[in-house]
Amino acid sequence: MLKQQMKKKLLRLVKAVSLFSFPILSYAQAPNLGTAAGFVLFTSTGAVTNSGVSQVTGNVGTNSGSSTGFGNVNGVMHDNDGATNQAASDLLIAYNQLNTAIPTFFPAPLLGNNDTLTAGVYKSSAATVLNGNLTLNAQGNTNAVFIFQIQAAFSVNALSKIKLINGAKACNVFWKVEGMVSIAPATSFKGTIVANNAAINLSTNDTLEGRALSTSGAVTLNGVLAYTPIGCGSPTLTGPAAPNLGTAVCYAIFSGNGSVTNSGITRVTGHIGTNVGLTTGYNALYVNGIIHPIPDGSTSACAADLLNAYNYLNTLPKDIELLYPAQFGNNLVLTPHTYLMNAATAFNGTVFLNAQGNANAVFVIKINGALTTSTFSKVKLINGAQAKNVFWKIEGAVNINDYSSFAGTVVCNNAAINLATGDTIAGRMLTTNGAISTTAIVDTITEGCTMLPVTLLSFTGEKKNNTSILNWSTAVEMNNAYFDVQKSMDGTRFTSIGKVDAGSRPNTSQFYLFTDNKTIIGKNYYRLMQVDKDGKFTYSAIVQLNMTGATWALFPNPATRKTSIQIRGGLGNASFTLHDNNGKVVYAVSRHTVTAGEMIDIPLTGLAKGVYLIKMIAENQFKTEKLVIQ
Repeated sequence: MLKQQMKKKLLRLVKAVSLFSFPILSYAQAPNLGTAAGFVLFTSTGAVTNSGVSQVTGNVGTNSGSSTGFGNVNGVMHDNDGATNQAASDLLIAYNQLNTAIPTFFPAPLLGNNDTLTAGVYKSSAATVLNGNLTLNAQGNTNAVFIFQIQAAFSVNALSKIKLINGAKACNVFWKVEGMVSIAPATSFKGTIVANNAAINLSTNDTLEGRALSTSGAVTLNGVLAYTPIGCGSPTLTGPAAPNLGTAVCYAIFSGNGSVTNSGITRVTGHIGTNVGLTTGYNALYVNGIIHPIPDGSTSACAADLLNAYNYLNTLPKDIELLYPAQFGNNLVLTPHTYLMNAATAFNGTVFLNAQGNANAVFVIKINGALTTSTFSKVKLINGAQAKNVFWKIEGAVNINDYSSFAGTVVCNNAAINLATGDTIAGRMLTTNGAISTTAIVDTITEGCTMLPVTLLSFTGEKKNNTSILNWSTAVEMNNAYFDVQKSMDGTRFTSIGKVDAGSRPNTSQFYLFTDNKTIIGKNYYRLMQVDKDGKFTYSAIVQLNMTGATWALFPNPATRKTSIQIRGGLGNASFTLHDNNGKVVYAVSRHTVTAGEMIDIPLTGLAKGVYLIKMIAENQFKTEKLVIQ
C-alpha cells in the first residue's frame, strides 16, 4: 500500500516537471491605433517637416504645429483640426497599450546583424541600434505580432533592412521608443514607430512601410518613400464606381464637336470619329476599328454617352486633393481614390498607380484646368492596376508631349487634345467639344469593348414582283470569309439559299446584294450567317417579306429529304410529277382541286443526288421547275 502511494506521488511529480519543461508560448497583442492608423506621419505636438522629393501615402498632420515642405501627398493634410485631435487621443491609448505589454524577450541593445526573431514582446532598457539585416519570422502565422519596447533612443544604421518572412506583416510590427528615433539613409524599415515625447527623423532614400507617430516631438523627413501598411483590418481600397461609357467604350479617339486629324503613321485599336466635323488622315490599314469620316448614328450615340460619363465624373466627390498640380508626377504613387487637382497641371516624369493587388480597383483623377506632360512622361500601372479602370476628367486642353506613355480614359471638357509623336496610349482620348490631333502615335483601347470581326450597319429586304431583293452593308471587316444567306418559312428553321464572298476592302464600308427568285406565298424569313476565316460565325437579325401572287414555288431548293410545293393561287384541278434526268416519273401527285396556300410535300428519301424536274399540269397552265437533290 505504501509503495503504491509513493508511485502515485512520483508520477504526479514527473508530470509537473514535464509541464514546466515545455516552453511557454506568449503571443503579443497589437494595439488599437484608432484614427491614428490613417496617418503615415503624425505628432500630437510639434512640426512635421519635409525636404526633398518624398513619396508619401497616408494622412500627414500635427495636432499642435504645422506641416511644411511637402509636395503632393497621397493622403489628406491635417493640421490642428478635429481629425488630429482625435488621432492624438487614439495615439495616447495605443502608446499605453504598447508600454504595458508584458515582455517575453530581453535582447541586447544591438539588433540586426542578420538575426532572426519570432513573434513576441522584446524589451531593451538601453539606447538601441539596428544594424544590417533583421528578419522577423511569423512562422506561418499571419496574425503574429512583434512589439519592440525600447526604453531609450533608437537609431538605425545606413543600408539596414527589416525583412518579413513566413507571413509576417508590417502592420503587425510596432516600435515603442522612449527617446529620439533616428533612421540613417537608404534604410528599409517595417512597422509602426510610436515615439514618446521625442522626435523622429527619416533620411534620404529611406523606405518606411508603416507609420512614424510621436506623442510629442517633431517628425522630419528628406526624400523618403513612406506608406501606411495594408492588412490587419485596414480598408481594402476599391476607389469609386467607374463611369458608364456606353457606346463610347469602343472609341479610342473621339470628339463630340470638332475635327479629328492625323499625320504620320498612327496605329489605333478602337473606333475613331467626331459627331460634328470631319475625321481625316487615318489609314484604315493601321486601324483595328471603324473610322467614321463623317458624323453618323454611332457618333451621335457616342456624343450623348460621353456627356453622361462626363457629368458623372464631374460631380464625383474627391477623396484626396493633390495640392501642387504644377508638381504632378515626379514618381508620385497613387492608390484607388478620387483625386482632385484644382488648377492647370504639369505632369513631369512618372506617376505610379498602385491597385494594391485589387485588379478591379478604380482611379479617378479630376483636373480643373489644362493638362500638359513632359516628353517621355509615364503612367505606370502596378500591383494589378488596369488601364480600363483609370479615368481622367480634365477641364482644359490636353497636351501629351512626345514619346509619353499614358494610361486610362481621358474625358476632356470643351477643349482640344493633342497627342504628339511617339506617344503610346493605353485607353481613350475623348473630348466633349474640341479638336483632336494625333501625330504618329499608338492608341489601344483596353478591355470593355469587343471588336467584332464584322460590323453590320444594315440588313434590309424589298419585294420586286415575285422576288426578294436583300441588301446589307458593313462598316469594317477584319476576318470575314463570306456571308451565308439563309431562308425560313416559319422564322425558326433556316436553310441556306446562297453564299456571298467577303468584299475586297476589309477596312472600309462594303455593300452587298442578293436576289431570291424562289419566294413562297406568304411570309419569307431571311437572315445572314457571317462566317469568319477561322470558321467562327454570327447571325444577323431576321428580315421578313410577305409575298402574294398566283403561281407556285418549291422550298427548300436545293433539298435533301423533302421539298414542298406552295401554291400561291387557285389552280383548279392540277397534278404534279417528279422526273429524274432520264425523264422517268419517280413521284406523282394525282389530279385534284388545288387551293391557294396549300402545301404539297414531295418526299425525296431514297432518290439519288442530282437535277430533277417537277411538272405541273393544271386546267389552264403547264409549268416545269428544276429541283436539285443534294
